[in-house]
Amino acid sequence: MSLEFWYMLPVGILIATVAMASGVGGATFFSPLFILGLGLSPDLAIGSGLIVEVFGFGSGVYAYVRRKLIDYRVGGMLLSATVPAAIIGVVVAHYANADILKIILGMGLFAVAVSFLRAPDEEVQETLEEMANEDPDSAETCLVTAEGEEICYTVCNTTEGRLISGIGGLFVGMVSSGLGELNGYFLLQRCRVPSSVAVATSVFVVAITALIASVGHVYQVAQGGLTGLSTMGNLLLFTVPGVVIGAQLGPELAKRVSDRAMEIGIGGLFTITASLLLFEAGLH
Repeated sequence: MSLEFWYMLPVGILIATVAMASGVGGATFFSPLFILGLGLSPDLAIGSGLIVEVFGFGSGVYAYVRRKLIDYRVGGMLLSATVPAAIIGVVVAHYANADILKIILGMGLFAVAVSFLRAPDEEVQETLEEMANEDPDSAETCLVTAEGEEICYTVCNTTEGRLISGIGGLFVGMVSSGLGELNGYFLLQRCRVPSSVAVATSVFVVAITALIASVGHVYQVAQGGLTGLSTMGNLLLFTVPGVVIGAQLGPELAKRVSDRAMEIGIGGLFTITASLLLFEAGLH
């Protein structure tokens, strides 16, 4: 181990703080940074980004488990699609041209940026805000939180959910991002699952899927010899502690910055990053 990437400790704290405050997976920030800023290969950068994300989301899973907000039945249903899809994505990423991966990642970041920059649909916002728990007699699922609150709801088309999340899992395996956003679309917008349960369940699914995908990428890196593993180890030595610290600061930032200001800031950042990735890919 060396001190080569010592500066990733403060950078990791900053990025993780923003990621936790905005609800965006850490790998969505770190993978482009590792490619553009550090010049790492996409395979090494994406694998490292996923490992960092696993540590960041791990603390979130622990918190949601304690609050009893995770719907394990729905989570298991989504994982049955995301895990195999993520493994396929890892294999595709290994054989795909590096510039193609940069283009896919850049386009994915553009899509995420648009979702942040687009003005929220007032009708959807009102529906989500006014959404009350369903009548327990008609709801398919009821959870009782650690605080004793009963949350009842019905999950809609599970086949559609597997398809949507499976696509997200494929992108996690290939370029490390996309699953959290697609889970949110299915659970919140398509099914109107209460936001607390939707977010908790999505974090659970993303964490496990990212863990599986990261193992696949580490294996692929190991096939190339010890140099790649050594670089990854030196990078994670400082990045992981930074993420752990930043994960605790994120909620405080979320309290101090308005949701819309955060969305615009993240959308602008991803637009710039996506443009740089596509520009770099076009130069080769």
